[in-house]
Amino acid sequence: PHAAPSPFTRGSAPFYVTVLPLHHWPGGPSPLSAYALRLGPGEEILTSLFKFVQEKRLKAPFVFTCVGSVTKATLRLANSDALNTNEIIYLKERLEIVSLVGTLNEEAHLHISLADKDGKTIGGHAMGDLEVFTTAEIVIGELSNLEFTREMDEHTGFPELVIRPRSENITSV
Repeated sequence: PHAAPSPFTRGSAPFYVTVLPLHHWPGGPSPLSAYALRLGPGEEILTSLFKFVQEKRLKAPFVFTCVGSVTKATLRLANSDALNTNEIIYLKERLEIVSLVGTLNEEAHLHISLADKDGKTIGGHAMGDLEVFTTAEIVIGELSNLEFTREMDEHTGFPELVIRPRSENITSV
């Protein structure tokens, strides 16, 4: 796509926003469905989310919001590239879920922010082992006209999100 940076100002400093042409947005607006679920103590969040998505046969799911607490978590920290997937940390303490967001297709891309008993936060790519302490209150959304997949991106070296209109993947019988 041919995107032109557009200058804006914030205070006295200009900043730029890339504006994509409308034809770059696959499928245009899509109807939205929302599902709410609550997980209890000891349940693993990612496993539960994947199971929910499979049972409901969701094609373009994402996490709207999630609050709750965990007793452990595995996170990958930022600054990764294809050759260096960077540091993975294993947390084992009671932590509040401040935020959990991202896409939920087969290769989910979820980021989580957690706060400890002193309010100090840490966040990163949710790798799993997110064991619920008291509760996890989650709202999942789905864009019903779209489908999310992942394909290797030669520029980033990672499987990146591909968004397609769902009708592209429907075949006649």
